[in-house]
Amino acid sequence: MAAHILKEGRFVGALEYRPHLAVNQHGHLTMGGVDLVELAERYGTPLYVYDEQRIRQRYREFRRAFSSYSPVEVYYACKANSALAILRVLYEEGAGADIVSEGELFLALKAGFEAEKIIFTGNCKTDRELEAAVEAGVTVNLDSLDELERLDAIAGELGREVRVCFRVNPEVSPETHPHLATGLRESKFGLHEKLVVEAYRRAAECRNLRVTGIHMHIGSQITSTSPFLEAAGRLFDIAGRLKRELGIELEFADLGGGVGIRYTAEQSFITPEQLASEMLPLIERKLEEHGLGRMKLIFEPGRYIVGDAGVLLTKVHTVKETPYKVFAGCDAGFNLLLRPAMYGAHHEVVVASRASAEPETVVTFAGNLCESGDILARDRHVPAVRRGDVVAVLDAGAYGFAMSSQYNSRPRCAEVLVKEGRAELIRQAESLEDLLAKQRLPEWFE
Repeated sequence: MAAHILKEGRFVGALEYRPHLAVNQHGHLTMGGVDLVELAERYGTPLYVYDEQRIRQRYREFRRAFSSYSPVEVYYACKANSALAILRVLYEEGAGADIVSEGELFLALKAGFEAEKIIFTGNCKTDRELEAAVEAGVTVNLDSLDELERLDAIAGELGREVRVCFRVNPEVSPETHPHLATGLRESKFGLHEKLVVEAYRRAAECRNLRVTGIHMHIGSQITSTSPFLEAAGRLFDIAGRLKRELGIELEFADLGGGVGIRYTAEQSFITPEQLASEMLPLIERKLEEHGLGRMKLIFEPGRYIVGDAGVLLTKVHTVKETPYKVFAGCDAGFNLLLRPAMYGAHHEVVVASRASAEPETVVTFAGNLCESGDILARDRHVPAVRRGDVVAVLDAGAYGFAMSSQYNSRPRCAEVLVKEGRAELIRQAESLEDLLAKQRLPEWFE
């Protein structure tokens, strides 16, 4: 079914569950009350566009779902989209920040996040990153005993006490793409259960560290509640062991993120309300079972908050008919949206410049990189595509620009934020000169 079909006064198909998208009187796709074709003309393509109100709405949905428990916090997973303007939106909403690099620490602080509401996760932090975390005063989520020793030494040299927790690997299959699974037995992330008690014992003995919590994150784009429930049960059982065997009473349990979004009409999905209705009773039982008291809960959604709030606009520059397929050659490739090539991910596409037209042909939307795998969308039933059409790749707000590159020496595109009919540039497009930034020729060439 086409993304734009209007039936009995309502949209069905892709727009049915994306209320921030619509079609205006010109037949153009709109988002946040802004004509996306006009934006493409104003700022050029490719172009990322995000809807501020949709981001706020999704954050509030997630926060509200777990509000029956107290205390609870939502920490935005900055790796999903670290644009400064988007971080500022989440800061204004009261979110904390889940970060995984010195760069994300820098951006989170610039956006206004307080150190007390930042958790620095990551599986291979450098000494420089640990030093930056200590100086900033954020909580460090430790991933290994090696990291524990290095952090204690760095904190001692700086004369600072650091709040720490450990990332635990619950050895649970999240039933998602293998590249998105982080809680499997063979995963590189976190401490396996047999090492956890020893790790907390050693951390408690460190003079420069203060043990405050426990953390897990089993993966991304998860569309079933069962992996979350299994992992949460194991996490609180471990917290119970820490209290019984070491006398450690933790302040918080961070249950990570991973709630998937609906990329297609047919895809199964869960809502935060569904997850909360099943997870909170389980947590309450575990807290009582182990005498853990009222631990603070932290959740780290990223994709759920920003995923469907963004679109990638790209222009068709060539239409190529072969005996087997019709290709629409676009000015965006996996240098700007890696997910289809990396994960085989499906993104709905809408011919934004003729969004009210009936579908009549099957088209494959190809990127402009010299790679066979550079396909944005395969075999889509759309209106006849013409050179000059603006195409919107939907649900590109998470892991889109954040994973972009300058591959094939193509500068990265601009980003725009829209809000209730207004639009503003939040990142300028790179120029050809930006390809030379930080480069230099050796002296012998001079």
